[in-house]
Amino acid sequence: MRALLLAASALTLPGLAFSSLALAQTPAFPDGKLPDAARPVAYRLDLTVIPEKDRFSGHSEVDITLKAGQKSLFMHGRDLNVTRAVAIQDGKTIAVTWKQLDPLGVAQITFARPLKAGKVTLTFDYDAPFGDNPAGLYHIKVDNQWYAWTQFESIDARAAFPSFDEPGFKTPFKVTLTTKPGFVTASNAPEVSHKDASGGLVTHVFAPTKPLPTYLVAMVVGPFAVAEGVAPPTPQRKYPLPIRVIATQPNKDKLDFALKETPSIVAHLEAYFNMPFPYPKLDQIASPVMPGAMENAGADVYGDDIIMLDKGASTVQKQEFGMVVSHELSHQWFGDYVTPAWWDDIWLNESFANWMGYRIGNEWRPDLNIGVGAVDEAFAAMGTDALKVGRPIHQPITSNSQIDAAFDSITYGKGGQVVAMVAAYLGDTRFRDGVRLHMSRHPYGNANSDQFFGALADAAKDPRVLTAMKSFVNQQGLPVVDIRHQGDTLVATQSRYTRLGTTQAAQTWTIPLCIRHGETRTCTLMDKTTQAVPAPGQGVILPNAGGTGYYRFTLDDADWDAVIKAGPTLGAGEGLAASDSLWAQFLAGKGHASQLIASAKSMAANPDSNVAVDGGERLQALRRKGLIGDDSLSDYRRLMETTYKPRLDAIGFDPKAGAHASDSPDRQKLRQSLVALVSGEAHDDDVRARLKTAADAYLGGDASALDQAFASAALNARVEDGGLAAAQDMYSRMLASQDETFRPKALRAVTAGATPEVATWVIAQFNDKRLRNPDKMTLLAGLFASHATRDMAYDWLKGNYESFSNGLGIFSAGRLASLPGDYCSVAKADEIDTIMRAKVKAAGRGELSFDRMLENMRDCGVLKDARAAELAAALKDAK
Repeated sequence: MRALLLAASALTLPGLAFSSLALAQTPAFPDGKLPDAARPVAYRLDLTVIPEKDRFSGHSEVDITLKAGQKSLFMHGRDLNVTRAVAIQDGKTIAVTWKQLDPLGVAQITFARPLKAGKVTLTFDYDAPFGDNPAGLYHIKVDNQWYAWTQFESIDARAAFPSFDEPGFKTPFKVTLTTKPGFVTASNAPEVSHKDASGGLVTHVFAPTKPLPTYLVAMVVGPFAVAEGVAPPTPQRKYPLPIRVIATQPNKDKLDFALKETPSIVAHLEAYFNMPFPYPKLDQIASPVMPGAMENAGADVYGDDIIMLDKGASTVQKQEFGMVVSHELSHQWFGDYVTPAWWDDIWLNESFANWMGYRIGNEWRPDLNIGVGAVDEAFAAMGTDALKVGRPIHQPITSNSQIDAAFDSITYGKGGQVVAMVAAYLGDTRFRDGVRLHMSRHPYGNANSDQFFGALADAAKDPRVLTAMKSFVNQQGLPVVDIRHQGDTLVATQSRYTRLGTTQAAQTWTIPLCIRHGETRTCTLMDKTTQAVPAPGQGVILPNAGGTGYYRFTLDDADWDAVIKAGPTLGAGEGLAASDSLWAQFLAGKGHASQLIASAKSMAANPDSNVAVDGGERLQALRRKGLIGDDSLSDYRRLMETTYKPRLDAIGFDPKAGAHASDSPDRQKLRQSLVALVSGEAHDDDVRARLKTAADAYLGGDASALDQAFASAALNARVEDGGLAAAQDMYSRMLASQDETFRPKALRAVTAGATPEVATWVIAQFNDKRLRNPDKMTLLAGLFASHATRDMAYDWLKGNYESFSNGLGIFSAGRLASLPGDYCSVAKADEIDTIMRAKVKAAGRGELSFDRMLENMRDCGVLKDARAAELAAALKDAK
């Protein structure tokens, strides 16, 4: 996967009679792993799915092995109306009573008479509601037609069928879907037959799957558009692999890009793992409300805007396609073929897949410069990792409510960078051999962290690197390495990085420390608090060579000045590493605000699109948070204008579609970023006028007037300058559009530069039934982003959190809990904590995100009080 519960007034479910004793006293239940009493062996799922209905129905059978005689069992099921349940043992049928015990879906089944140890088949007839968010089995109306998808990770399979919903249980699944004639159906395995069913419906039967955990099961039903092709044979696979791209009908003309490019990514992955694709077919499925992607075995699901690309797609869109598709498809081996034994090892999935996403994406299209994004994402994760409220990559999970917290920037950004750091230190071949060894030891099975570490150690024959990896995987926080001159040598001292006003417990790491001194690169394992490091070169000192290390560094002022001066010539990874460490100093109460501005101006000349705008985007974040106040706004806009407009003028800007198609992809991306800064932050009149003219022509029907790369900036400028009337017009156009490359941009533009008048109108639209729940989240986030409307958004959230959180899945619960995070105030954090904590806790998902938001808010308030005046003076003095 690439980062709520249904509230119930009663814990019992309709459909079955319960004893008075059971009703009077709710039994204790497991709040994590189920007791080791039974193990599922196989599932047979027979669902009737008519997407336009409110509910679906199912008949499910699960074969289990009882380890001892049992009167009852715990399993999983959430909001299922179970109308009949029986157990079959030795040919005899025993009645079963079903009872849901908690809102997260722990259930208990009680047998009319005790069962003995051995084989049992549990059979359930039930119906359940469709969700309207990507959690469980959900349905969405698109262009007057209804479609249905599943999203089961982490613990939402239980909303679709009674199950033992844990990753350690891998079994074959035989899926049967009954629906309307003419509808497309898909699941993990190929369809083997279909036949007419009662009521004019059609039943589709799928082959049994390879062993899967419940969270990787997938089903889709609806009037989808489909494109079919194959991945040609490779050295690892001697047969063609069937591939389909499946999407809603409005996207029928946007299937070709994914169909054409997926086979190449599959081939690169097969070469890396040196084994064929592990499943008999691959469906690439698009969903309009999926805010990420999911690696269901043989049936990946993505947000529409990730894989529905047309010929005008921007570099950023293509980068996202390459990275996310590579990430999800790498899971087919690392996660699906070999699955974590429990959720505390989910980092094995996501950290590795994140690294692979950037690596394989880079192999697929080197010209897109996808790999640099890994460095950028890792440094973003450091902001979370520096908090006191947090977790290590590998963290024990004992409660169901903790599971979703494992899918965050620590797992993805930090974990991916730690994998990259160890791979760089070991060398690509030895690391790859360890991964292949790990795959070979657990075919279609489960594995834990220690088994992965063992495979790396056995392949690398270097146990020291495991000490390094474990020090990053098993500890929260990150090191900062201080580099100082001592005669002709360098002395490195490590400590735990902390922000201004924060104290943290001391700890140490074993750091694969790689330093570039001039043109000379040296690496050493730093396992002491202070140690001398080789310094054989001459020139600028870069303590994170290549930017692949997961640590920050500090230098003395003279060395920082040298790094800043070298900004235009630094490689992409080193430029981002230097910028991040310089800004981290400022956030820790060290360094000088003037250095931030000097670095932004110097780095703006860097040829890499990411490095060139990094400083400006960080300054933009300070403005949004309020560290740059209204009194300094003119100075800020002048700095952004003088820093980034000359670079934009030098490379040229024409908003017409395809006007810069002959430029390299990275130059195209640089232009897109510069336009966003010059228009949105500098408020340059000329660039904004060109964008608004292009937006007017585009919205008037001239598709050639506006390139997709500039659509967001253009639509934002149009609404921001047009006020309420423009916001209302953009909202109407968004609702009327079925184009998922336009729709999310228009949605975000509705709240661009929002005023209280706009906010009042937008909030009133939350009752519009045409508005999807994820759309409401986006609008609310836009109102929180504006100083003028933040309090209005907060007032609405306070009054509607309970209802809004209903049914939110893994992708959205944490985001909802952290929406007020643009506040920058210790007092406001205390107020939000007092008012909102009970609401977040009751929702059952998102509490860690909520706590992190509050700490960020408090840290920001401390920083603002201590350094806003210095920053204002530096902006005023900037040339």
